[in-house]
Amino acid sequence: MQPDSPPSILVTGATGYVGGRLVPLLLERGYHIRALVRSARKLASRPWAAHPHLEIVEGDLHDENSLRKALHGCDVVYYLVHSMTSRHHDFKDADRKAAYNMVRAIKHSSARRIVYLSGLVPDDRNLSPHLKSRAEVAEILALSDVPVTVLRAAQIIGSGSASFELVRYLVDRLPVMITPKWVHMQCQPIAISNVLEYLAGVLEVSETTGRTYDIGGPDILTYKELFDLYADEAGLPKRAIIPVPALTPALSSLWLNLVTPVPTSLARPLVEGLRNRAVCSENTIQVLVPQKLLSMREAVRLALDRIRQHTVPTCWNDSGTPPIPEWITCGDAPFAGGTILYSAHEISLHATRDEVWLPIQRIGGETGWYQSDLLWRLRGFLDKLIGGPGLRRGRRNPEELLVGDALDFWRVLDIRPGKRLLLQAEMRLPGEALLEFRLEDIHGNPLQQTPDNMTMPTGTRLIMIARFLPRGLAGILYWYAMYPIHLIIFNGMLRAIARKTGKDIILGPQNYKDNDAGECRL
Repeated sequence: MQPDSPPSILVTGATGYVGGRLVPLLLERGYHIRALVRSARKLASRPWAAHPHLEIVEGDLHDENSLRKALHGCDVVYYLVHSMTSRHHDFKDADRKAAYNMVRAIKHSSARRIVYLSGLVPDDRNLSPHLKSRAEVAEILALSDVPVTVLRAAQIIGSGSASFELVRYLVDRLPVMITPKWVHMQCQPIAISNVLEYLAGVLEVSETTGRTYDIGGPDILTYKELFDLYADEAGLPKRAIIPVPALTPALSSLWLNLVTPVPTSLARPLVEGLRNRAVCSENTIQVLVPQKLLSMREAVRLALDRIRQHTVPTCWNDSGTPPIPEWITCGDAPFAGGTILYSAHEISLHATRDEVWLPIQRIGGETGWYQSDLLWRLRGFLDKLIGGPGLRRGRRNPEELLVGDALDFWRVLDIRPGKRLLLQAEMRLPGEALLEFRLEDIHGNPLQQTPDNMTMPTGTRLIMIARFLPRGLAGILYWYAMYPIHLIIFNGMLRAIARKTGKDIILGPQNYKDNDAGECRL
């Protein structure tokens, strides 16, 4: 499809792993893109967000009205969403409802085509729930009045992909692996760059309209061979792999949750899908959309290079920015369902805000949390034991943070360089928690301020506030049990950040009165 005027394209899942890479590629090729996201703030932080051919709209696939508005005037829809996240307890039901919403909404639009990225579904009666769901979504989308192009991929290999991260963490951390028998199952992975080329390429080939294609790389190999290949490319000794028949998908997903950053909610359906042979049954797409298919060795090498160079554009945990908590945006604790508890501390430094901001924007990941790292790691390990993300997610880039980024077991809700960093907890808690770092200029002597010395800034006040909305008695007990530990850790963090700046402390650390606790703001 290449008319005189480029089609207007709606991309769902534009902040996800694939969508976040497809949108800039389509923009580069001259298409007009409307990106459907739950959080415009998150997408606005991407380097290509200001492109003149990009329109960002907020909506949700589970809200049919928002879908109708997003579809208005669009010719093509890219359907790149799935619900295998902790946000949905039943991903199959969530995916089913989202697909039906799209079918109903598209009947009232001018869209002429859907492009859907699915999983490679083999001809096997014993399909995993994940693959059954991917196939069901394709069947539902086919009920619409417009033709659907379905691209079915097995494991997508690239820096930041869930499949690659599973392999990377397992091989990096375990010299000996006890695995289920699926380790000898064959698969046909594909590099993310090849997936993107197929997704973009089908728009330019009218014969692909309304057709289904298997897409895969040039190599068919077992998971054991994939582990061995990764170890070789990473410069690691070959791992001892011991398959055992008794390791069930449930046990395997719990083990993966402990060893890798992938949570149980995602690891379980992925592991269940590994029992099915994932090899392309036909290769027609290779003729219609010709390109150089990267070998798995090339794909792994490229992914490792991007990680080492800190140039990972999107990551598996990118999808899903949490909504701004009502209890912080409106400050109405009784309406939100309880009392907001907080612990606030401050320190004043002979430093500029930029000098203080530098260690704050590097916090977490390999840098750590500047104080009591052993306690942070213990908290992360305990979180992993109960199915949370733990600390192993790290961060996408050691120097850069964007809205929506995962940061260990936090998520970046808001970031204003030199002014503010707001994090929302994603660890398992009996309540909801936020952690805020705020920077303010100091004019004159903070111990004795008068109108006469309110001139040029002479220092920076760093304020650190932990807010908690407890859930029932368990939440209240948790907060007060942790409160003494928070005092030690937070004051220690402020001192450590001060040391990182290399500047003198004027005052503190000390308690800070949060006068904005009830203010309506983000």
